[in-house]
Amino acid sequence: MSQNNVLKGVFLVALGATTFGMLATFVKMAYGEGYTTAEVTTSQFVLGILGILLINAFQKIKNKDKAVKKATSKNIFQLMLAGTSLGMTSLFYYLAVKYIPVSIGIVLLMQTVWMGVLLEMILEKKLPSKQKVFAVFIVLIGTVLATNLINADFKLDWRGIAWGLCAASSFTTTMFTANRVATEISSAQRSLYMLLGGAVIVFSFALATQTETFNLEIFLKWGIVLSLFGTIIPPMLMNAGFPLTGIGLGSIVSALELPVSVTMAYVLLNEKVIFLQWVGIVLIILAIIIMNINFKTKK
Repeated sequence: MSQNNVLKGVFLVALGATTFGMLATFVKMAYGEGYTTAEVTTSQFVLGILGILLINAFQKIKNKDKAVKKATSKNIFQLMLAGTSLGMTSLFYYLAVKYIPVSIGIVLLMQTVWMGVLLEMILEKKLPSKQKVFAVFIVLIGTVLATNLINADFKLDWRGIAWGLCAASSFTTTMFTANRVATEISSAQRSLYMLLGGAVIVFSFALATQTETFNLEIFLKWGIVLSLFGTIIPPMLMNAGFPLTGIGLGSIVSALELPVSVTMAYVLLNEKVIFLQWVGIVLIILAIIIMNINFKTKK
């Protein structure tokens, strides 16, 4: 693979991670205007599905002279089933930032680092390498610092912590299934069916919790932004960038969403972020780098 392709992949993954890192700040701003979690998630998924449908239609017209593999009924079922974890991730993450600062919410979401190692150990039935165990240890130290738990005067709402850890768990499931299910079809088709699966969860939540009249203004005010930054741009860019960078380098670059999310919360929401929290964030990013770098030298 040429150096230019790798650089292109790094740019695509970085841009995808950056846009996703901005998402929680926009959600928090929507909450500030009185919109509910049901309204936020529903508008994001409805417009996200419409956007992905347009992308699929464009690709179909563009590739009309080429043989493009279509999803089978089995592919569709598997992807929709996998997509339910995507819907749960959005719900849990948005519920988390309702009770805790965005800068803390993104740190809890990044617990996918050690959860992924744990899931891999269970599925493959073998102990993780010393390198991964060391990385997990650094993540845990970084989390204590980044969430400011050592400050006795600082209290976090337990509901936000619980929802944040639930979001990390479902996101871990999403990452594992997304890289293993129906990989032979186009990323646009895979994104569409996973979104449809996620929409089942989101719409069910909306029907169960939305007691007041649904405010349709959310679609124009925040829906477009949330769908672009949450369900359209990041997955499309990352699906295009990861094959060029490889999983290791791609994972390192995608960690950019952590400092971007914290910076956005600091600038737009005036969230207080102390020096020790930045140290914790750096440690988490360092752990991701350690986990994905091959330290073995070739003879």
